[in-house]
Amino acid sequence: MSKNRISLIFLQLFLIFLPNSAYATSCKCEPQIFDKTKNDAALQFKIIGMVSILVASSIGVCIPIILKNVRALQPETGLHFLVKAFAAGVILATGFIHILPDAFESFTSPCFGENPWGGFPLAGFIAMMAAIVTLMMEALVAGYHRRAELMKAQPVNIGDDVEEEADNDGNNHSVTVAVDHHHVNNGPEILLERSNLSNRVNNRITSQVLELGIVVHSMVIGMTMGATQNPKIIKPLVAALSFHQFFEGIGLGGCISQANFKGRGKAIMVLFFSLTTPSGIGIGILIGKKYSGHSPTTLLVEGILNSISAGILIYMALVDLLAADFMNPKLQTNFRLQLGANFALLLGASCMSLMAKWANS
Repeated sequence: MSKNRISLIFLQLFLIFLPNSAYATSCKCEPQIFDKTKNDAALQFKIIGMVSILVASSIGVCIPIILKNVRALQPETGLHFLVKAFAAGVILATGFIHILPDAFESFTSPCFGENPWGGFPLAGFIAMMAAIVTLMMEALVAGYHRRAELMKAQPVNIGDDVEEEADNDGNNHSVTVAVDHHHVNNGPEILLERSNLSNRVNNRITSQVLELGIVVHSMVIGMTMGATQNPKIIKPLVAALSFHQFFEGIGLGGCISQANFKGRGKAIMVLFFSLTTPSGIGIGILIGKKYSGHSPTTLLVEGILNSISAGILIYMALVDLLAADFMNPKLQTNFRLQLGANFALLLGASCMSLMAKWANS
């Protein structure tokens, strides 16, 4: 008798909660109802958000660039490795925790109807392809630059010149010594210059591709926030996205500072990053009445863009930032520095992961 009563209670609870859950799922696909009072309040928060995110983004991306001239933060110093590991953790968490789940959510939305992808994990596939294409593009661009440098640095055949000059002057010994002395002194300098140039090219490619991935995601979240009409959703998003952009800016700024861009190049990259999310919010405000965040077309576009962005950021964090530094002999031969870099990586990833918890609460 008691078992029957327990079964009956569970059945009643199931019947009570099932309609609510089904209704909640179906409600997600309903268009937003325009409410002037709510819209005015939401607009105020959006304007505050645009200013706050602009300031936070600018400060975050400028900190590593400004501090580049500090001796303790010069490349190959211990603090430089720690800051870069923290930034890589931030970028890695951005890809895995912030962007990729949003992409999966877009593609698995009930607003698409009956699972049009046939159970295929489209978000993961697009992210994987984005990472592979990023690898290919980096390799092709780096290969092009290196081949160009090799063509410029073709060895000069000076043997004939030396012999000819020796025959004319009758001073074979002195000329030979001068040429050998020239090569002994300048050989290492030429190799070092080529190595520095190669590193600079790689760092510039890394920073530009990284900014591309960040900017795509920033535009999407900016437009989504700008089109939202609910002040209760926007209010916590302002603080969360401000911190999000601040930490993301630190990660990007570290790469920009390493790339040794000229003043104009740095300014363009800083402005591009800082203005993207506020611009996205502005576009979202303009199209807010026509924008439907739950339409299949919108979800498809957001899902594709977020998947691409996630793939790029995950690849950049793991390959270009972490692998390059964690395999560096200076880091591997210093246990304390290695331990500190691991802690900085976990700290950066944890801070960015907490931002996701805050934004979703």
